[in-house]
Amino acid sequence: MSEPAVPTVAIRTAVAADLPALRRVYRTASLSNAGDAPVLLARPEYLDFPGDAVAAGRTRVAVAGPPGAGRVVGFVTVIDGDDGPELEDLFVDPQWRRRGFARHLVLDVVTALQQAGRRRLWVTGNPHALGFYLAVGFVETGRVATELGTGLRMYLDLTRG
Repeated sequence: MSEPAVPTVAIRTAVAADLPALRRVYRTASLSNAGDAPVLLARPEYLDFPGDAVAAGRTRVAVAGPPGAGRVVGFVTVIDGDDGPELEDLFVDPQWRRRGFARHLVLDVVTALQQAGRRRLWVTGNPHALGFYLAVGFVETGRVATELGTGLRMYLDLTRG
């Protein structure tokens, strides 16, 4: 038996036409963790992705498949946080996880921030994603209270090669 083909991935800036796909990815990814689902279902307003950063050009999408005919399978949004650039959203459709899409999205952000001379990228991450964040080089600095529970405060040093 041969291995399944690894889909091609393209990273591009999200556009308004991507909003339905972004909302689908956001909702399905958010509810995919059994530990988070009950809290989110009790607060359905947290399952609505407003997409405000799309118009500002701050959201990047991962598209799987052939150019021009691919499917949005993940996205990342970067905002200006109190400590510097901050990952606001990082979501991958659960059916497309463990294929490198989240890593590609983070690397895309890192490259842009390094080119802009930025030194750190921050995130308040879900504790369930700790393994991923550590694997891509983030360092945990502490735990913080969020409206939905405890979050991990982490940064990625952008000055390292």
